[in-house]
Amino acid sequence: MQEKGSISIHSENIFPIIKKFLYSDHEVFLRELVSNAVDATQKIKSLGTLGEYDGDLGDLSIEIKIDKKNKTLHVIDKGIGMTGEEIKKYINQIAFSGATEFVEKYKEKGEGSGIIGHFGLGFYSAFMVADKVEIKSLSREKDATPAHWICDGSTEFELKDGDKKERGSEVILHINEDSVEFLEEHRVNEILTKYCKFLPVPIIFGETEETIKEGEGDDAKEKKVNVPKVINNTTPLWTKAPADLTDEEYKDFYKELYPFSEEPLFWIHLNVDYPFNLTGILYFPKIKNDFDIQKNKIQLYSRQVFITDEVKDVVPEFLMLMHGVIDSPDIPLNVSRSYLQSDSNVKKINNHITKKVADKLAELYKNDRKSFEEKWDSVGLFVKYGMMSDDKFYDKAQKFCLLKSIEQYKHFTLDEYKESIAGNQTDKDGNVTILYATNPGKQDAYITSAQKKGYDVVLLDSPIDSHFINQLEQKLEKTNMKRVDADIVDKLIDKDEKAESVLSDDEKEKLKKVFEEAINNSSMTVAVEALSPDELPVSLTMPEFMRRMKDMQQTGGGMPFMGGMPDQYNLTINANHKMASKILKAESEEAQKNIAKQNYDLALLSQNMLNGKDLTNFISRSVEMMEK
Repeated sequence: MQEKGSISIHSENIFPIIKKFLYSDHEVFLRELVSNAVDATQKIKSLGTLGEYDGDLGDLSIEIKIDKKNKTLHVIDKGIGMTGEEIKKYINQIAFSGATEFVEKYKEKGEGSGIIGHFGLGFYSAFMVADKVEIKSLSREKDATPAHWICDGSTEFELKDGDKKERGSEVILHINEDSVEFLEEHRVNEILTKYCKFLPVPIIFGETEETIKEGEGDDAKEKKVNVPKVINNTTPLWTKAPADLTDEEYKDFYKELYPFSEEPLFWIHLNVDYPFNLTGILYFPKIKNDFDIQKNKIQLYSRQVFITDEVKDVVPEFLMLMHGVIDSPDIPLNVSRSYLQSDSNVKKINNHITKKVADKLAELYKNDRKSFEEKWDSVGLFVKYGMMSDDKFYDKAQKFCLLKSIEQYKHFTLDEYKESIAGNQTDKDGNVTILYATNPGKQDAYITSAQKKGYDVVLLDSPIDSHFINQLEQKLEKTNMKRVDADIVDKLIDKDEKAESVLSDDEKEKLKKVFEEAINNSSMTVAVEALSPDELPVSLTMPEFMRRMKDMQQTGGGMPFMGGMPDQYNLTINANHKMASKILKAESEEAQKNIAKQNYDLALLSQNMLNGKDLTNFISRSVEMMEK
């Protein structure tokens, strides 16, 4: 048997699905209805511009009203309006979008670009919260008859002549018992502020008090009156030309978006019309090291309607720490306009934003390096994150990525720093070694030892630096990176130089045995080395590889099995320090072990690893030694 035909879809079956499951969050019904009202308003404005409507446009604001007594919510516009036939066409036919039809009809005349709707489904979100919905409408057509449509949420409807006197439409929702929250002013205001804050048509909800003057001159008196409250900014900053804006306006807009945030460092104004439409403003905030809590601060809009703050596909991951707004009608959304869908435009926009950020940072560095350096603690997170995430960004950013010297209090580019330290920090194999510290306070003894050798140390203390260090080693030719406390100073940079020991091999072996017995810790690898007499008597270090893997694992990454491995440390005894000879000359084995244990505890203390009972014993032992 062979047969062809068309699948039959019955509205009585699909209608409940649309009402209940199309939108994950019931509050978006108000976004959809207000968006429809904006579309109707934009259409009448377009027809007026084209000369196809010669009536008085008048006040084009949209009003939202609550009637608690009758349990109704009203969305009223003064837009294009509908005849009874148009209601049957656009409302009764599910997924027939009047917005799409209008755009297609007028796109050659340059109108319709401000129309929001596409799918024709948004109106039915009203039935998520309402038992009955009414539409009262009067078309812009001359001598049109008002229409009144009523539906109780089933597939049955009533359409009759209405009594509306003014052009436009009023949608009346009879709120159901489960959704009475949408009859509360604070809840409706919350939704309007979230989704409609920047719509291009004034949205009125409630009243606000204003002071006006009555009379003239000295007789003028101030009077407080209630006036309609417009809840939105119809011309947000991103819709304006960058050349027309001042720094103060950008900062004020940032305060409007994030009222309790510190002033931003700087910003990027996006304004693209080919090969896709994209506008927006991205701000670089002042970032602290707990940067995870800063994410999800970029808001995505489509023609000034808020969509989401989940923009990870549009904005590169490393720029998710930025704040601001992106608006694009070319970002594909799912049918409910609640989620992004991936396509080539999303990737193009993502690449464009990356390029714009790189160009802006390069410009700031070139034009005012001093100011750029002052902002580096915050900007550095973006730059390093980007360099690890995107090779193209790395190629641009390596020219303005900075390293900060602890001793010199000076910033260097990567090339500048390598050149600065090459003379004294090149090992026997010709590799330049960059020494870094993550906590100068705790690592001060090691930093001091390095500085005595003429070595420089940079500060790398951000949450992502453990990963960034690996990136630099992979990218920079003949370059090693070592944390300043990863080994004794003579081994940090292997120059194949060996110091003479004042102890014989037998004495060194005996000293090693004393320490092993005194500390009794299998996690410690004990070695006796000939170091400068000025160096510490005992040094405790964790090998660079193990420490780095553990650091990386704490911030996500590294090798998972490292977390389950016990910490391994190297304990290095300075054979040339007078303390070594003192231990060997001690009057008894017990005295030798006491001095060894004291020096071991000092090494632990220098690494902030001495606590509890061991710390108490160390203090008691120190007091006893001072009393002798």
